[in-house]
Amino acid sequence: MKLNFLFGIAALSLAITSCDIDAEPLDKDKSNNGAVAGHDSHSFSNTDEIRTKHLDLEIDVDFEKKTIYGVARHKMERLKDTDTAIFDINGPEIQKVTLGKKGQEVETDFIIGKEQEFLGQPLSIKIDKKTEYINIYYKTTENAAALDWMDPELTEGKKHPYLYTQGQAILTRSWIPVQGTPANRITYSADVKVPAELMAVMSASNPREKNPEGKYHFEMKQPIPVYLIALAVGNLEYKSLGENCGIYTEPEMLKKAVWEFADLPKMIHAAENLYGPYQWEQYDVIVLPYSFPFGGMENPRLTFANPTLIAGDRSSVSVIAHELAHSWSGNLVTNASWNDFWLNEGFTVYFENRIMEELYGKEVADMLALIEFQELQTELEELSEEDTHLKLELKKRNPDDGMTSVAYVKGAFFLKTLERDFGRQRFDTFLKKYFKDHAFQTLTTEQFKKYLNDNLISQTDIQFNVDEWLYKPGLPKNCYAVSSPRFEKIQKLARDFASGKDIFKKPAKKKGKKQVPALKRDQYVPQEWQAFIRALPKKMDPERLAVIDKKLGFSTWGNAEVATEWYVLGINSNYTEIRPQIEKFISKVGRRKFLLPIYTALHKNAASEKWGMEIYKKYRENYHPVSIMTLDDLLDYQP
Repeated sequence: MKLNFLFGIAALSLAITSCDIDAEPLDKDKSNNGAVAGHDSHSFSNTDEIRTKHLDLEIDVDFEKKTIYGVARHKMERLKDTDTAIFDINGPEIQKVTLGKKGQEVETDFIIGKEQEFLGQPLSIKIDKKTEYINIYYKTTENAAALDWMDPELTEGKKHPYLYTQGQAILTRSWIPVQGTPANRITYSADVKVPAELMAVMSASNPREKNPEGKYHFEMKQPIPVYLIALAVGNLEYKSLGENCGIYTEPEMLKKAVWEFADLPKMIHAAENLYGPYQWEQYDVIVLPYSFPFGGMENPRLTFANPTLIAGDRSSVSVIAHELAHSWSGNLVTNASWNDFWLNEGFTVYFENRIMEELYGKEVADMLALIEFQELQTELEELSEEDTHLKLELKKRNPDDGMTSVAYVKGAFFLKTLERDFGRQRFDTFLKKYFKDHAFQTLTTEQFKKYLNDNLISQTDIQFNVDEWLYKPGLPKNCYAVSSPRFEKIQKLARDFASGKDIFKKPAKKKGKKQVPALKRDQYVPQEWQAFIRALPKKMDPERLAVIDKKLGFSTWGNAEVATEWYVLGINSNYTEIRPQIEKFISKVGRRKFLLPIYTALHKNAASEKWGMEIYKKYRENYHPVSIMTLDDLLDYQP
């Protein structure tokens, strides 16, 4: 529905105005960048009438006040005759709005509509028929959920503050007034002022050294959805890993990060061999502080990564392969709405697995896929049937509700099943063409379905149940089955231990055979140990768990995936001896993937619920708002 305002009335102030207009996000049907913009229930913006084509940001980062002061200069493209341009905000305080080029600006009227849960508010601006530039002067507030302001003690160096943003899914509007639909792609530039001792980097062209005046200029010349606008400010250093890739971290982590991600150039080469040239010029990774709520975020040109990926044994590099794969699926070709989120993540999990197979072999890739498939099976039992469809319906819901294993893993296994049925060579040819034909565009599930039929299915006699995958619950019967002999072996080892066998006893030497060593941790990779822990009973005698810990040291292992599995089993089994290790872990790590299962286990266990709430209150402020929102809801915590 279109919003109509009577901007000419004398009573309307030029200053910020709140009102109770009951505005609904608009259903749009205008084609944007080759895709249907529409039916985005998570944006108020009228991009079917007028839309941002380029954003020029001017921002000053004030760590003392934990505030960003900014001007968002939007260059607009008009599609229909309208006297209103609508933007999304969720927190910023709007100081004034002007029309015209910088230096030739004239103030205009604006109205801020009624706040809606998750979405924020519509910012409706009066424009005229000649309006091309809209300038929004604003400052962020404490309600900016995208921003994580970190005091020095929460950083690795303990000397300087740190700031980073997290825009996906709809949080960019909490620190920049934008038209917040992924269906519209924009280019952007930015001039950023920070304290002289810090460096600023963005999802754009980036500096390699600090500017003595703390002034930085950025350009993103390829069009992106606004959720990919990202900023980080801290005491950073850069180290090149190859011709077009490198690492940013705090100095204290740089050496470890460079070693951990040394295969990054090989990953880029493998990805290009699969699905065509990398189209973003530079691919860098910034390792953020531990509070970052995700393993990685695919901000173009600059992947944001969690320090938990630095496991010391390169066992978590598949996350970097995943974020790199997003340079094709998600960034190059983007979901038109959050109901189509699987188009971003299902393709990326599939692509990630292909990169890992190319570099480390099919055996390793299959283990990684099986770990994820196990997680999908668990989550399918917990979700409502509607949320197990690939195509979602998230109207009047937080789009984060769609960020489940369904989009990631069911989506990937849909593609694995297509690959099996149509053959890898033919399917790779299809995907390479898909990325080329839709480069820098947005896509709906329905458009992908048509493209799939036109360019793959209809060219063969093969029957494939596409609608069942896209629109039906659960997993279809023809789902690709992945297996791992190595997993089967270690799962048997877990069953042997659970039945009382001493798996750590050195086997007797058989005549004519080489002596088999006693079981040690380095005999298996971390993914195998995950499978081992998962194959143990959900509750065990704490003394039996102590035996494993003494021999294998799961409680203190640097691999966070294994540690989390172990902590959850320990909590469920009342293995209280590891509480110090659990507390140390969750006092530091803010990655939601790990916090959620640990706090869920603590909350559901009567013996640990009180202790869990105590440590949550103690460390809650160490986490990013994204994690805090999820955990507050889980624990029914009212701050």
